[in-house]
Amino acid sequence: MKTLKIAIQKSGRLNEKSVEILKNCGLSFENYKSSLISTVTNFPLEILFLRDDDIPEYVQDGIADLGIVGENVIVEAGAEVTYLQKLGFGRCTLKIAIPNESQITEIAQLSGKAIATSYPVILEKYLKENHVNAEVRTISGSVEIGPGLGLSDAICDIVSTGGTLKSNGLKPFSEVMKSEAVLIGKEGSELLPEVQELLQRIRSVLRAKETKYVVLNVAKSNLKKVVDLLPGVKSPTVVPLFDEDWVAVHSVIAEHDFWEKINRLKAAGAQGIVVMPIEKIIA
Repeated sequence: MKTLKIAIQKSGRLNEKSVEILKNCGLSFENYKSSLISTVTNFPLEILFLRDDDIPEYVQDGIADLGIVGENVIVEAGAEVTYLQKLGFGRCTLKIAIPNESQITEIAQLSGKAIATSYPVILEKYLKENHVNAEVRTISGSVEIGPGLGLSDAICDIVSTGGTLKSNGLKPFSEVMKSEAVLIGKEGSELLPEVQELLQRIRSVLRAKETKYVVLNVAKSNLKKVVDLLPGVKSPTVVPLFDEDWVAVHSVIAEHDFWEKINRLKAAGAQGIVVMPIEKIIA
């Protein structure tokens, strides 16, 4: 079997979740906090710990077969890679922000203004699409201090909670792009059997995170109404109870669907509803 190489962030907001999803896939590895390379002992895989800005290039050039990195980093780098799977973590938004006292209300009013950013490629594309002729000033790190120091009239930066903007007297103005962590590969990597197996494991973990195992009791007279609300993976499992007039219904359902339907389930006669997490779902 081919030994794959996967590049993930060495430190930063995606590191912990990247390690977590790999470990949840049953991969065993150590020394990931003190080494630049870690070897998985139960799967043909080596993990490279890199700066996130380097990951798209490593994958594009074939130094790594796979990588976990934010979409914003890929787009900024202009890397020619294949998107294999969105991972559901590291969600954020690249936004233009302006000082709280700014009188700007429309994107066109940014023409002639200076915007500080660490993402000049993405920002310039966005401004061009919106026919805005602004000056893009590239700053590495601490972009939010640009307006306060008189370096720019606005900034364009990653926003997660908005706390950093608020503490620097800024307010979000315009959304440039949404981003989340994705699994990427070099062209053709998805055809490798080792990549297909790893992808299956990752997708099983992701499906489990979004799904709950539900057990409830219902009178047989109300069974059809409850079953219609709980489709399960294929269909719910119905188990007889000691009381011949009642059954237990076991089902797998997307969590957001469950919370939308819980009151309808209760109204249909469901009782003793138990919701449990699922570790893996194998398609």
